[in-house]
Amino acid sequence: MKLSLIAATLLLSMTGTAVARDLSTFTLVVKNHVYQPDELKVPAGTKFKLIVRNEDPTPEEFESTDFNREKIVLPNSSITVYVGPLRAGSYGFFGDFHQATAQGRLIAE
Repeated sequence: MKLSLIAATLLLSMTGTAVARDLSTFTLVVKNHVYQPDELKVPAGTKFKLIVRNEDPTPEEFESTDFNREKIVLPNSSITVYVGPLRAGSYGFFGDFHQATAQGRLIAE
């Protein structure tokens, strides 16, 4: 019984890893405290992976109140954010440490 439980747990964890690898991936770059691109088209109705790469020498906080994400991106580093599924529409995001310039939108369609 104990061996079956361990095997089932391992199988479930491997399946989750395979699903995460199969997700569509999109990349945002923050450079000079500006997101590039500032508008990114993503699929509606499906979960996807967003890589946020910070090319600045200072930290940034990737944040969205529209799709409820908040994560620090260290200087010259990347983070992975899982998003969705989102309904078709426009969803804002921003860099919390540089809100005057670090602004963008995900367009789910």
